[in-house]
Amino acid sequence: MAIQKEPGQKGVSWSNIAVGAIMNMVTTLGQPLEVLKTQMAANRSQTMWQACRTVWSRGGFVGFYQGLIPWAWIEASTKGGVLMFAATEVENGTLAMGLNPAFAGLLGGMTGGVAQAYATMGKFSSPAIISFTPLRFTTCMKTAEITRQKTAATGVKPPSTWALFAEIYRKEGLAGVNKGVNAVAVRQCTNWGSRIGLARLAESSIRKIRGKSENESLGAMDKILASSVGGALATWNQPIEVIRVEMQSMSKNAAANVNRPAKLTIMNTLAFIYKENGIKGLYRGVTPRIGLGIWQTVCMVSFADYVKEWVKGK
Repeated sequence: MAIQKEPGQKGVSWSNIAVGAIMNMVTTLGQPLEVLKTQMAANRSQTMWQACRTVWSRGGFVGFYQGLIPWAWIEASTKGGVLMFAATEVENGTLAMGLNPAFAGLLGGMTGGVAQAYATMGKFSSPAIISFTPLRFTTCMKTAEITRQKTAATGVKPPSTWALFAEIYRKEGLAGVNKGVNAVAVRQCTNWGSRIGLARLAESSIRKIRGKSENESLGAMDKILASSVGGALATWNQPIEVIRVEMQSMSKNAAANVNRPAKLTIMNTLAFIYKENGIKGLYRGVTPRIGLGIWQTVCMVSFADYVKEWVKGK
């Protein structure tokens, strides 16, 4: 069942920030799937095998871990803490109002997803503050790191992630490193709203099948199964992810396409992708994303529930 506050408990559970940060760090074990998903979304003519070969050509096994440092060290820990804190508080509040777990999970996930998107990309922060914080550019930098043209094969040492950030900042300023933030917010809102909501709905269904009440806990395998269902079904929003990748892409092919809008918005990027690649283009990379979604949901819903209970017991 969803984590609920003990009767009479007051205040908020600040420990959930640490729980979310730790659990989202664990999800970075799925980085190879993240790289494949991004590679296919940015290069929509590639098959899964072609994407694997392209990634491998960037450094063999290491190529599947491109962008790991800005993702694992900065983005995962910060956005995980924001997500877990916001989602849990909203979920607990709606459960206390008597709403069903699926709706509570949906609302909590949507709130947490939007909060983490803007917190880690700095949309609502002042320029004086965000220019000094690493939280704001992590999603954009991760995509740039995966999609940018590599020069190592020609014998030239490619610029580091920080050098790449400095170059983008010099050319485009704050807007450049904050690119695609609205697409990220839409993606994260639908991502975690669907993942947590569908996982809670699956938990309720499993509970009914097993003849358990809402107050009875499910076994570990049942919770993992519920999270797997939620994570897999939540990939319905893959077009939003493809739009986000295109807006943040530094692919050589993307820059050379004369039909690509000079100033990308969610709507004109959607129209561009549909015109270039059709409906299939909007779902490129969905296969590795299903695997990634399952892993992230198992970590951030099932495993996190147990960690939160353990922390509460302490």
